[in-house]
Amino acid sequence: MGSRLELRHLKFFVAVAEEGSLTLAAKRLHTAQPSLSRQIRDLEFEVGAKLLTRSAKGVDLTPAGRAFLDHARLALAQVEAAASAARRAAQPAKASFALGFLTGQEMDWLPEAMRILRDELPNIDITVSSHYSPDLAAALMRGRLDLAFMRCEPGLPDLEYRQVAREAVVAIMPSDHPLAAKRSVTAEEIAQEPFIHMSATAPVFRQVIDDYFQARGTNVNGEQKIDNLGMAMSLVASTRGVTLLPAYAKNFLTWSVTSRPFTDGGPTIDLVLGYHRANRSQVLKLFLSRVDRLIAQVSSRTAER
Repeated sequence: MGSRLELRHLKFFVAVAEEGSLTLAAKRLHTAQPSLSRQIRDLEFEVGAKLLTRSAKGVDLTPAGRAFLDHARLALAQVEAAASAARRAAQPAKASFALGFLTGQEMDWLPEAMRILRDELPNIDITVSSHYSPDLAAALMRGRLDLAFMRCEPGLPDLEYRQVAREAVVAIMPSDHPLAAKRSVTAEEIAQEPFIHMSATAPVFRQVIDDYFQARGTNVNGEQKIDNLGMAMSLVASTRGVTLLPAYAKNFLTWSVTSRPFTDGGPTIDLVLGYHRANRSQVLKLFLSRVDRLIAQVSSRTAER
């Protein structure tokens, strides 16, 4: 590994690998896509192997990239642990709070969540991460997170949930698809199209989709499956199929895809705050006492869009 390899290269690579898209990774990292592409090329030069390839699905890992990803994540985790240990040693009495987000929800909820925490507890040590909802649930169970914006994952009686939003679900299709000429679509129309389903990374959302179609006497059986927003956009555009996503995904649509609501209102899915019932953190208690304020602030801002 070359001597010029830097920590930011690992962060950028992991973000691209997890998002499956340079565009989404650039948004997540708050950087320009050309700069991100250049950093990835620099990393590949230092490693001496091609790590990523562009495909119809977005960005794929090469065999070398898959091998590198686990080590990159481990290295980042070790650096984070080292920094956390140093902070604790320097300020042993400093309160900490670990906040998790269902990937993509940070855009709406993180700014207000941070404002509450910083206004009330300016010296708190806050960590933020984003994952799939089942991974957030696992982190809450293990004590690695104090609070997460997530789905209500079943079969975990030790977790408590508090609803913060009920999200509409919309149909995503190519911008020039015949259904895009309509103001809204029906379940029957969607069921007649090639459907791209959710993977096992979003079991709660997948069940919502299946229940919606079954209640209307139809079903979808997509062979293609998606597990992140970047893959969803790429597959919709390249296969000319359709999929369903929570409405917040509209924040990430590329020019080649568009969204339409359902004529009957469509399915909905709850976004909740999840936390472990045994967590006695005073910071968690304070945050939960401010949830109504959080919901009001986010609802007001999103209504202005």
